[in-house]
Amino acid sequence: MAAKDWLEQLRAARKTALIADGKRKIHYLFDNGKEMAEDYDMKTNLLLVRKWREKNALGAWGSWQVEVGEPNLLLPGTLDHELIKESSTNPIFTRKDTKRSFQWRIRNLPYPKNVYSVSVEKDQRCCVVRTTNKKYYKKFSIPDLDRFQLSMESTSLSFTHANNTLIITYLKPIEILTAEEELQKELKKITAANNGDGEFPVADVSIIPTRQQSGRCFIENIQNSSSSVEVCSKAGDQLSTENGTQQDTTRARKEPFSYCNPAS
Repeated sequence: MAAKDWLEQLRAARKTALIADGKRKIHYLFDNGKEMAEDYDMKTNLLLVRKWREKNALGAWGSWQVEVGEPNLLLPGTLDHELIKESSTNPIFTRKDTKRSFQWRIRNLPYPKNVYSVSVEKDQRCCVVRTTNKKYYKKFSIPDLDRFQLSMESTSLSFTHANNTLIITYLKPIEILTAEEELQKELKKITAANNGDGEFPVADVSIIPTRQQSGRCFIENIQNSSSSVEVCSKAGDQLSTENGTQQDTTRARKEPFSYCNPAS
């Protein structure tokens, strides 16, 4: 029943699809206001990224919380990036699933395999990584099992170590494998909002002659069948005019719209 409930939530969510860089990107907006974004490899249908965000008490969107894929990195040039920088030698915990299993990788762990122990804590519904030298400890849950209300099994858990990386694997239950197949069928029904090369299709627009000039900007009204957008072009650009002068307006169709302040 839990599997059907989760699939129904996914079906009921407002979904948008984009195709870029060989990935199908799906954005979900749920009835409770939460957002989820997923990236799938177009060739293998493997899940590459899953992240969540929701609004805080003041109504502003919080930062994305990564469930699958590389963790969030501070953006270069921001104050946080200048003041806080994580050491490159610190352990880095990431999740990267395969077709048949959930998989986590912890990089920068140089100890031999016999130092580690990985166990399932059923009462806390989590996995725990320990080391005999007391140098590393990690506790993490498997949200997929929680969403499907499935118990955790020690027999499904295994780990290995290579190249300073601890690799932890948990076999996916049959319920989740079946649900993922159903979900892929649903996602393939969604028409991508772009043309497949990462760019949105250019609207067939018409440019109305300039009627207002202010400072360095000419105001144009770009109209299509569904919307009207007001944009600016710098002085000196060749535009259509009311006196009938024939001038080139092709650039306005092909270049991205640039917004500016008419008063500047």
